[in-house]
Amino acid sequence: MPEVLTPEKLSTFTVALIGNPNVGKTTIFNRLTGLRQKVGNYPGVTVDKRFASLKIGDQNTTIIDLPGTYSIYPNSEDEVIVHRVLNGLDKTSKPDFVLAVVDMSSMERGLFLVTQIMDLGLPMAVVLNMSDTAEEQGIKVKTHQLYKALGVPVIQTNARSNKGISGITDLIGDQMFEQPASFLESDRLLPEQLSTAIQERFSLDNSYQAYQLIRFHDKEPILSHEESEWLRQEIKGADFDIKSTQLQETQDRYAAIQQVLETVVEKTDMKKKRLTDMLDKVLLHKIGGYAIFLGILLVIFQAVFAWSAMPMDLIDGFFASLSASVAGLLPEGLLTDLITEGIIPGIGGVVIFIPQIALLFAFLGILEDTGYMSRVVFLMDRLMRPFGLNGKSVVPLISGIACAIPGIMATRNIGNWKDRLITIMVTPLMSCSARLPVYVILIGIAVPAANIGPFNLQALVMLGMYLLGVVAVLVTAWVLKLVLHFNERSYLMVEMPLFRVPRWKDVLITVYSKSKTFVFEAGKVILAISIVLWVLATYGPSSAREEAIAAVEVPADGASEEEMLDYQHTLESAELESSYIGIAGRFIEPAIRPLGYDWKIGIALITSFAAREVFVSTMATLYSVGSEVEDELTIQEKLKSEVNPTTGEAVFNLATAISLMVFYAFAMQCMSTLAVVYRETKGWKWPLIQTVYMTALAYVSAFIAYQLFS
Repeated sequence: MPEVLTPEKLSTFTVALIGNPNVGKTTIFNRLTGLRQKVGNYPGVTVDKRFASLKIGDQNTTIIDLPGTYSIYPNSEDEVIVHRVLNGLDKTSKPDFVLAVVDMSSMERGLFLVTQIMDLGLPMAVVLNMSDTAEEQGIKVKTHQLYKALGVPVIQTNARSNKGISGITDLIGDQMFEQPASFLESDRLLPEQLSTAIQERFSLDNSYQAYQLIRFHDKEPILSHEESEWLRQEIKGADFDIKSTQLQETQDRYAAIQQVLETVVEKTDMKKKRLTDMLDKVLLHKIGGYAIFLGILLVIFQAVFAWSAMPMDLIDGFFASLSASVAGLLPEGLLTDLITEGIIPGIGGVVIFIPQIALLFAFLGILEDTGYMSRVVFLMDRLMRPFGLNGKSVVPLISGIACAIPGIMATRNIGNWKDRLITIMVTPLMSCSARLPVYVILIGIAVPAANIGPFNLQALVMLGMYLLGVVAVLVTAWVLKLVLHFNERSYLMVEMPLFRVPRWKDVLITVYSKSKTFVFEAGKVILAISIVLWVLATYGPSSAREEAIAAVEVPADGASEEEMLDYQHTLESAELESSYIGIAGRFIEPAIRPLGYDWKIGIALITSFAAREVFVSTMATLYSVGSEVEDELTIQEKLKSEVNPTTGEAVFNLATAISLMVFYAFAMQCMSTLAVVYRETKGWKWPLIQTVYMTALAYVSAFIAYQLFS
């Protein structure tokens, strides 16, 4: 009989939630805690452990959502995190109990991880999730037989429909976790003398924990140099072969699991061919699959433009009216100018893009929730391998379409360090949502809203910008592979879930949370920069400003209205040019002139280093300074009407717009991304190299683009 560990209930305890990727683990976490974490259906979504509190009666429980993993072998950063938690090396998150989630339709793979946890000696319970999927595949599991075989409680659930969640809550509340006997005879894995020495040195409970420490000791920074060296000497002294032992363990474990499955699983032959199989034949076709994916992307970008036009116009008009209304209500003065010409245009320049960003995230959420995104990962793996990228690199790169930060964090799923480093270096080249406002405004200026057949020309250009990012990723990865002489390769293991109707509530939650993050996280930076910009554009060296104003010729008495407007425009331009920000723009103008940029665009390049989307709010602030707030020209119309005072030509012509888009496609202009790269690579070496090569790539590419289109 299994040993019941908790005759006296703990009032405060911690439960670790663990399982393979794509088994509904995070869905269960959300159902239990009421949180709304991102729920994905491909590996790498949960890239770090998450904590949440759950109060049942008078008990306070901490639930830890660990990264999805197929085993606790040290092949990736995710598995190192799991190892630290399960072995109690991470003192801040040592669990009292483990709740292991298994996909009921993939029992063999799930039980591999479960039986490893059993051998660690942790009190646990097993959740057989996705019972609906198993039923569709004609799979039935005798849960009582499984309980007798494993010696731990077993619960069947379908987290998507909330079925069985109350059973998990009751299990946690009653602390019905049980400590199983060892699944394998793990004492046979290690020589007795070596196992005993390690257990005594590190105060471990059993031989499998000692074996785990051997497996992880070269990846575990918690161990001191002296401890690691002691372990190396002990392993060498015992002539212990880690790789052959792991191979033997894997074979023995799968053989034992097969014996269990023969007694607990019943399969019924499904005569009706599943819809998923038929769809996969089309969607995963070696040629047709790529064409369909490309078509889906085109439809998404066309919808992003077409469907968002009306709400964007409404938001644009609202902020223009708000500036005029506030200017009419407040007395004239610097504070009023700051609000109406600095803050409101700056914030409005970001909020206006909410409809497009929400639509983009909605489509990505639907693709992920239906199960199609996993097929995309599989398809792109074929395409990327010749360029030296690990198959698992596809997940971070696809995540990078939304934002480079979670994409770079998702590289923890890649076990090979060198492959992971290449992925980190190229992920920021994927066109993230921060580039979307820049692309939208520049495409709106330079590309006519005409149709080519059934497709919108602006949507085609937008698709081209995203494909340009993909090409840059592949070429850069290939170059890095050659330069860094990478020889190690790892593998891709990706789930192919059944196609499902998307969970619209989850899609809406994703859209809301992503849009909120964009507005509030970017908004803090943008608001601060808007204020700084307004100050720098309003003030300047007094002598320079007086000289610039004096140089403007005053119209004679009786001048026409048109002449007075020209005078006003020239005066405002002179004041802006003589301001501090104008001086900064002038300072870098010689360097950016070959790209087709003037000093105002140079100012935007400087300020948007903090975040790419700041480009739009910077331009909104710059072109609002010195003009009448009653002028309800939008930022896009103002940029279109901007004329070079020297040449008399439009500043934002086709060549300049394309050059700018190419520059923003490649430039590393995101301080948050740099911070994450620093954290993941544990130093400034790679972030600095990344910044230098991306900036150089952006400059050269923008120069070529300007020369081609001018």
